[in-house]
Amino acid sequence: MYETAGGAVRGRAPHQGVVSVLGIPYAEPPFGENRFRAPRPRAPWPGVRDCTEFGPVPPQSAELPGAPTWSPGDEDVLSLNVWTPATAPGPLPVLVWIHGGAYTFGSSAQPDFDGTALARTGLVVVTLNYRVGFEGFGQVPDDTGPPNRGLLDQIAAVEWVRDNIAAFGGDPDNVTLAGQSAGATSAVCLMVMDRAHGLFRRVIAHSAVGPVFAQELAERVTARVTAAAGTPVTGAAPQELLAASDRVVGDYREDPGSGALHWDPVIYGPVADGEVLRDDPLALVAAGASRDAELLVCHTTEEYWLMDAVGSACQVPTDERLRRFAADFGLPSGLIDGYRALMPGAGPHELHLAVYGDLMFGEYSSRLVEAHTAAGGRAFLSRFDRRGGGVRAWHCADVPFAFGNVDDERIRFLIGGAAPTPEDRALADRMTSAWAGFAATGDPGWGPGAGHGRVWGTPDRAAASGHWRDGDAVRALWDTYTYRPARS
Repeated sequence: MYETAGGAVRGRAPHQGVVSVLGIPYAEPPFGENRFRAPRPRAPWPGVRDCTEFGPVPPQSAELPGAPTWSPGDEDVLSLNVWTPATAPGPLPVLVWIHGGAYTFGSSAQPDFDGTALARTGLVVVTLNYRVGFEGFGQVPDDTGPPNRGLLDQIAAVEWVRDNIAAFGGDPDNVTLAGQSAGATSAVCLMVMDRAHGLFRRVIAHSAVGPVFAQELAERVTARVTAAAGTPVTGAAPQELLAASDRVVGDYREDPGSGALHWDPVIYGPVADGEVLRDDPLALVAAGASRDAELLVCHTTEEYWLMDAVGSACQVPTDERLRRFAADFGLPSGLIDGYRALMPGAGPHELHLAVYGDLMFGEYSSRLVEAHTAAGGRAFLSRFDRRGGGVRAWHCADVPFAFGNVDDERIRFLIGGAAPTPEDRALADRMTSAWAGFAATGDPGWGPGAGHGRVWGTPDRAAASGHWRDGDAVRALWDTYTYRPARS
């Protein structure tokens, strides 16, 4: 039994030397009078709360393998989970995980986020749910609620960690915030937000995606969702907003003239509103807003191939479509031809996947390291490059390795479909050890700075100055590109 500010909780019996305490509420349910508001502290409960199952997931229409789905009526969705060694002496370093999912879906209950293996390295591991989709990131009138509610939920969860994690053997003064994809960018947003200052020492960002939304784009999306719902968004039921959002996504996808959102209609995300989040986090990192935090960044070599495999990528069968894609994103002149020269024999669709993955994840991730280092911070770079024999180093493939969960059959698709080899398990051990070392002391096992790095594979190798499939040649193609909050 563990005592928290909200009351006593009881978790599962130890498994592999680790106790898991699941579904602990960290805020009041964000519905009724709390809907679209900043999260409110959880009222205490009487007695001992049984925390042996994951809490309900926030409203979303996605159905993910091995994870629960949302059902109308599920309201107690702001919960977190703790894995802690049953016998290790504390206080232990704490790792807090923010899941990804395009700011629209996902939860802490996904099987690849089980914290058992990481806790066995000597960490206390926390994973959390936060509001996604319109509930968490849709723009509402000022008198209804603040922007970036999903980020505010995440801050509330880390505040809970500060106030309660000592009861689980964790050190509230040695917290690392980690995430992947939308979760990685969320973590970097918190790294530069005044409201989160002092809550953690370090950030791990795998496949951070950029940039965030400009205010006008968020407002334009709200207008389209309102029209699709046929009613003001603040009066629509969650399931009505989900259906309306899905219709808007379909409209963007079917309209080649709709700009950048045609290519990957992720219609929600953090908004550079000038107050809760003052600017795109990359710009704030470059300005030194986070120089006191240590940063560990990773991206994969073939990020966007996952989106193609699951059917969410646009088909780009012709050079004309490829040129339209480049124009919609304002890519530098000559960039497409540069990729073509570095990828002999690649057709328009393969070039599109390579460029889009680097645009959204790879280049943005590398610039975070460069910006943080230039601003006086300490940053480390790595790249996940386990591929070959039909296996792609695509988006999300690195997560089961970093969590040490490669043997879970429910996530086998992410790592290529086949059972893991002894070499794969050894790679997972190296990656969990790097996370544990960084969370404990700020040392992942290699040197800081953009000029160093680790390439994860079987076997690993060092990365000198280039972080890409062709090193500096690809980086040079992006020299003149500038990331700004997205407006279309």
